[in-house]
Amino acid sequence: MAHFFSQNVIAVVWDFDQTLIPGHMQAPLFAAYDVEERAFWDEVNALPAKYKARGCEQTSGELLYLNHILDYVRAGRFANLNNERLRELGAQLGFYPGLPEFFDDLKGAMDEAKYREHGIKLEHYVVSTGLRQMILGSALAPHIDGLWGCEFLEEKGADGVARLSAVGYVLDHTTKTRAVFEINKGVNVEPSIDVNARMEESERRVPFEHIIYVADGPSDVPVFSVVRRLGGRTYAVHNPRSEQAYDQAYNLLHKEKRVDAMGEADYRSGQPTWKWLMRTVKDLANGMVARRARQLESSVGSAPGHLSE
Repeated sequence: MAHFFSQNVIAVVWDFDQTLIPGHMQAPLFAAYDVEERAFWDEVNALPAKYKARGCEQTSGELLYLNHILDYVRAGRFANLNNERLRELGAQLGFYPGLPEFFDDLKGAMDEAKYREHGIKLEHYVVSTGLRQMILGSALAPHIDGLWGCEFLEEKGADGVARLSAVGYVLDHTTKTRAVFEINKGVNVEPSIDVNARMEESERRVPFEHIIYVADGPSDVPVFSVVRRLGGRTYAVHNPRSEQAYDQAYNLLHKEKRVDAMGEADYRSGQPTWKWLMRTVKDLANGMVARRARQLESSVGSAPGHLSE
């Protein structure tokens, strides 16, 4: 069955860790349970070699870290950790300057009469390999239109307390591209659409040329590549206090040609990143207005006149 979308949406798709927040979202979790963050990640990083020695040649980094969290829950080091607690910890996340207000600034840019006339709107999506429930508990949650992230299932024990018990959904750096295709095809608003089904470009809810992807590092190369190759815009941000982060963004722009531009993760009004994203959003909206005006002219045609004698 064909789905008819107006294609009047601009989608800004965001990575989360080190793109919207300076560090990793799990930091409040470690602090709450007095777990040394570096030690936890060292343990996770040692797991591939451990399992390879046992004959398992292929492992997933995201599954390993999620299951290691579950190991800590079972061992009592993350005592009684459940999804409600993750949301509470998400409220502690601190964002880069200008957030979350900047999300509303971008949406507000579509309030101009010429954009309203054509029903053009902007939506924000977060696609993260981090913990979805923590993002849902954060100050950013009310400002986003959709969220993809890793999820845990939970079960109540004999004591009636709910605890994380299994991995429910996992997103890695490659499957993040699936989330972008779901936005592109409109799966998130029309679940009956199969993301793998063939769909003409004219039928997709958000054409790739209306998508902007914002992220920070080499792990985002799969999404950068797909979005840019299919006509979207890409932008690399970096922590202004990290030379290594700057180098990563620089390489993405100048050496690997993965992004259209780069800038500091400072989203305050008037800052370079604010300016680039605001200008790009308006460029896309102006292009949509122009195309719709041409389509209207084409559909109406020229008025009939009198034949000259």
